[in-house]
Amino acid sequence: MKRLAILALLASAPAFAAPIAITGATALTARGEEVIRNATIIIDAGRITAIGAGLPVPAGATVIDAKGLPVTPGIVAVPSDLGLTEVGGVRETNDGSARTSPYSAALDMAGAINPASLHFAIYRMAGVTRAAAVPDAGNAVFGGQGALLSLAASGPTVTRARAFQYVELGEAGAQLAGGSRPAAYAQLLGLLDAAKRLAANPAATVGGEDSGSLTKRRDVEALLPVIAGTQALMVHVERAADIIEVLKLKARYPALRPVLVGAREAWLVAAQIARAGVPVITHSLYDLPDDFEGLAASRNNVGVLQAAGVTVVLGPLGGIGGTTPVNLPGYAGNAVAQGLIPGGKGLTRAQALASITANPARVLGLSDTGTLEVGKRADVVLWDGDPLELTSSPTNVWIDGVAQSLTSRQTELAQRYKTLGRTDLPLQYPQ
Repeated sequence: MKRLAILALLASAPAFAAPIAITGATALTARGEEVIRNATIIIDAGRITAIGAGLPVPAGATVIDAKGLPVTPGIVAVPSDLGLTEVGGVRETNDGSARTSPYSAALDMAGAINPASLHFAIYRMAGVTRAAAVPDAGNAVFGGQGALLSLAASGPTVTRARAFQYVELGEAGAQLAGGSRPAAYAQLLGLLDAAKRLAANPAATVGGEDSGSLTKRRDVEALLPVIAGTQALMVHVERAADIIEVLKLKARYPALRPVLVGAREAWLVAAQIARAGVPVITHSLYDLPDDFEGLAASRNNVGVLQAAGVTVVLGPLGGIGGTTPVNLPGYAGNAVAQGLIPGGKGLTRAQALASITANPARVLGLSDTGTLEVGKRADVVLWDGDPLELTSSPTNVWIDGVAQSLTSRQTELAQRYKTLGRTDLPLQYPQ
């Protein structure tokens, strides 16, 4: 019986492929300013098992000659609507915003993620290997609980459900809560205080489930991890004054782990953000006063925050750069270029790479990815040129050590139709 049990266990264990050796690479590790030239990266059983200059190749390994080209960690996209929205203009394909739901903080995005979304292949082709699916606030300042995703074609797609909570403050939050910032903060504090009471006394009365109840018990229960500090609180704010109000929350809820999203005026209060140890997810191209809460928007924002010691993440936040994570390397490149103009404050190349790899991984609690080092998950990208240049693209992408296809529905359609003759075209085309 014991022998049969052992055989059954072996049969159910995953079958790992031969080790992979990427040789002759320029390894941009996202570990500070470290660059390893003529690097050999050994991948085995889904992990990086060795990295260094001129290392020996294990017997039987599949060898990929990088020919001196750059190798980086996989890009981590946050925020994103990956798996939640298929077509932005079609409401039926959008599961990220519950506009009329009686619930807010209790909403769990994990169950709505669609692994068959065509966007997975598109983002994977751009070197994105992990992402955070972030909800939109619908009928209240709280949007719900986001999920962490792997872009591996073979899955699993959702790697961590209920990974963080999202809240909308500033101008947008004011509109959701009744028309003013005081209304938004009253809603925010009302639920957080209720969660604090519930944490102290699980039998406490903190709200009902009937349609007339302003506070739903399920929403309060969903915020218990936020109060305990085991779940981060992503807060969308732009104005410097709003940022300061968010920082004050840490005094009221000591374990709270806020993450600022947007933060166009963060450079004005960079020192306070750094002292609070709060990371910032922002954009390198914000520079227009296109609303009242962003009057002080500046392309120096990222560089000033970095110099102050803030953990900076570049995200696809819309506006001039759109919301697609495909553009993240370009945003990072712009942050480098900003430091090269007179009076500009930007990032070094290593800092820019970290802002789309190591830093978002750290903010999301992905401690085993985001850098090229021994023991980390083998989320690895080989590029055909400088990864921060718009003309460069990945030639190879590995997620958990598994090579990924670099095709999408778009490339398949292009391949299908580019070789058709005139007689193969539909009848509506002139022959």
